[in-house]
Formats: sequence, C-alpha cells, structure tokens
Amino acid sequence: MCETCGCQTQGSSDGKVVEVNRKLLEANNLTAQENRKHFDKMGVVAINLISSPGAGKTTLLEKTAELADGQLDFAVIEGDIETQRDAERIRAKGIPAVQITTGGACHLDARLVHKGIHLLEGEMNKHGADVIFIENVGNLVCPAAFDLGEHKRVVMVSVPEGSDKPSKYPTAFMRADLFIITKIDLLPYFDFSVDEAISSAKAINPNLDTITLSAVSGEGMDEWLSFLQGLVETR
Repeated sequence: MCETCGCQTQGSSDGKVVEVNRKLLEANNLTAQENRKHFDKMGVVAINLISSPGAGKTTLLEKTAELADGQLDFAVIEGDIETQRDAERIRAKGIPAVQITTGGACHLDARLVHKGIHLLEGEMNKHGADVIFIENVGNLVCPAAFDLGEHKRVVMVSVPEGSDKPSKYPTAFMRADLFIITKIDLLPYFDFSVDEAISSAKAINPNLDTITLSAVSGEGMDEWLSFLQGLVETR
C-alpha cells in the first residue's frame, strides 16, 4: 500500500504514527476546502468516483460522453498509479481530461487534485463545464478516507465483484451520496443479488441513493444522466 495515508502501518500502537496520520488528514482537509471553493468559483459540480479496479468508471464516463452530447458538458481528472491510458480514452471522446499519476499511492489526495484542477483549466481553455469528475485510483479502501473537495461522492460496484462488497468495505459507503451497481448486463452469468447489495449499502448509509446500470446495453443510463442534470440544476 502507500506511505501517504499510513495504511502500511495500520494496527500499529505507535503514538507517533497516529499523530503523523492525523496531521496528514488535517492538512488534506484544509486543501480540500480550498479545492471546493475553487470548484464553486468555476461554477461546476465536482464528483468523486470511487470503486475497485475494473468496476467500469472510465467506461461509464465514455458512455456518458456519448449520451450527454449537447446536454451536459463535463471534464475529468483521472487518477492512476501509472500510465495515461484512462485520460487518453476520455480525450478520444472529445472530453477535456488530465491524468494524475500517484507513483505508487493507492488513492488521490486533495493536494494531487489541486494540481489536477489547474492542469484541467489549461486543458479546457475556453470551454466551460457543468461537472468535473474525479476518477479516483481503483481501490475501495484508502480513497474513502480522503476528502478531495468534491461536492458529491459516488461509489461503484460491478456485478462480477459480488454483492457482498458494501458489507466488506463499509467506509466507502458511509460518506457516499450515490451507489451505482454496474455491468448489470452480466447478471445472468454471476451470482449477484441486487437486493442484497442495496440493502447492505443502505444499512450502512440510509440516505444513499442507488442506480443500477450497464454502460454496454445502456440500461439505467437515463437515470444516471437525470441524476447529473439534477445536480447541475440545483448547483
């Protein structure tokens, strides 16, 4: 795991480690507040996407670009340990995107997102945006602990992962605003209970909204776009 969140020392009773981790989170939260102010000045809704690797975050954004053309303008800050691949996929859809590589860290933090905001402004040039997506590093553990300055947090679980993920990773759902179950076109091929996943998630966070969708078949995408448009209208 990474050194920036202290996850490599979890379980340690060393008071110095606890104090360092507390100070790291405090510094992160201060930068997150500045990020949120910056997003507000830009007039955008910032959405933090959290999921395991392969849950379909980038694919969802690609499909959103296809369906929302002319209805919703957005840009993307991509987070990965290495490579520019996801940002290249998003740019291929005509969407402004910047890649933030963490060099080993298992999540984005507010400092990295602050850097991404300024890079993205240069990428966007004169083009405006209604929404900025922050696609976090694929991980259901560490990203949940870090406020990035987002307005909304979306957690995703795909059908092949299993319906027990909310129970196994409750922290990821505690502060989320929306739970998306992805790849529902694969339901006939996997032992996945939509009811179990949703009930487990709502037991952790009763106020959690839920959407089931497939970026391949398009099922549920209308509900996702309506969710985004609702955020923009009440921005």
